Amino acid sequence: MPHLNSTIFRPSVLTLTGIPGLESVQFWIGIPFCIMYIIALLGNSLLLVVIKVERSLHEPMYLFLAMLGATDIAISTCILPKMLGIFWFHLPTIYFDVCLLQMWLIHTFQCIESGILFAMA
Repeated sequence: MPHLNSTIFRPSVLTLTGIPGLESVQFWIGIPFCIMYIIALLGNSLLLVVIKVERSLHEPMYLFLAMLGATDIAISTCILPKMLGIFWFHLPTIYFDVCLLQMWLIHTFQCIESGILFAMA
């Protein structure tokens, strides 16, 4: 009986390249992403604060909006810091475990957001 090769390849470090061919302008590409990230953080934080402070907004519809704002903050915080690190500081490496955690967080928060939208419908 032939023995099957059961080698499991699991690299400890992955290298992300950014946008191949546009290395000279990656700094400038990161600026709009940073601006959108700041706007998303400020807008959703403001939404959460207003809903928390204003007692008349403690109704189910506004609580669903607050949950959407919180998941939006979480999703953008999972993605953007590493992306800006690649574009601005030329940090293309990521540990395999951190990459898996990042993928899991992105998919989890997307499922939570879909569940909230489903509950709102």
